[in-house]
Amino acid sequence: MEKINLEQVQELLNSYQSKQVYVHVEVTSGMYASHMDEQVFNTGMFLRNVPVTFTQGAVKGGTNGEFRVGLKLDNGGWIYVLGLTHFEVNENGEFIMHGFNYDGKLATALEISTKEFFK
Repeated sequence: MEKINLEQVQELLNSYQSKQVYVHVEVTSGMYASHMDEQVFNTGMFLRNVPVTFTQGAVKGGTNGEFRVGLKLDNGGWIYVLGLTHFEVNENGEFIMHGFNYDGKLATALEISTKEFFK
């Protein structure tokens, strides 16, 4: 994966616009956050293989190396993910954006594909 380049990521988002795609969204504070710091409790969110069509996609931020991506859905809803730092398009054509914390551990993910993700 490489660090997010705003222009490249925006161009990739635009290529999926107005098409039915599958999204994977994940946010986690760390599997054992509460065991490592008693002041922090474990939080998380996970969606996989949710079919959506978005009419607008935007990447913003980057001042501190962290970006946010918003997808405006055709039904008026939104998918909004903060803290993204890296991206790639893998060998399956899946557009992967991940956010890594200061320890290099996955904190957030937004993935977009024209086909279902591996189950």
